[in-house]
Amino acid sequence: MANRCLLYYITDRCQFHGDERARRRALLAEVAEAAHAGIDYIQLREKDLSTLELEQLARQAAHVIQELRAGNRDLGTRLLINSRSDIAIAVGADGVHLRSDDIAAHEARSLWTQALARSSQPVARSPLLAASCHTPAEVFRAESEAADFAVFAPVFGKRQAPGTQPAGLAALREACRAKIPVLALGGVNLENAASCLTAGAAGVAAIRLFQENRIEDVVRALRTL
Repeated sequence: MANRCLLYYITDRCQFHGDERARRRALLAEVAEAAHAGIDYIQLREKDLSTLELEQLARQAAHVIQELRAGNRDLGTRLLINSRSDIAIAVGADGVHLRSDDIAAHEARSLWTQALARSSQPVARSPLLAASCHTPAEVFRAESEAADFAVFAPVFGKRQAPGTQPAGLAALREACRAKIPVLALGGVNLENAASCLTAGAAGVAAIRLFQENRIEDVVRALRTL
């Protein structure tokens, strides 16, 4: 079982009520709450936005975290942008979450280093690179390609895609034989998170678990597993 459960909040502003402006405000408030509560990683995953809209929202999210860091040097929350290394660099994020069909992590790291030389932003010199994986083989490939950690899904299924076949705990256990941390995603809740850690997961990733509950309470419960 993991010594300390790593926590990965994945955003989805469409779950919030109100118009687009209200949903973005709610998302940024959730980002601030997650950082205050000690979430390790936040992935901005607003895939329906245009490049310009995503960059604007990413810049605001990065500003929220940077402001919190200025007041608390111990703040450890890292911001990752889904798939878009260019936007992550432009807004001063900490890294990128790579989809399963994205370029390899070592390629993304190389491109980041090249772009860093041309950027005036205070960008992380060594990006944090997460990789989406759906099979143990993909996790081992992510390890060989120098990803920092893998997000394995769906372990228990996806509410928004009920027809998707869950990978299950046995596959998660096999994936966790890799030498990089593996986080469990897909139907993870407070009742089954412990089984993921027992299977070898270093932590859990979720959207609804964090957005539909008081994050501080969720973090407290998961960190006592």
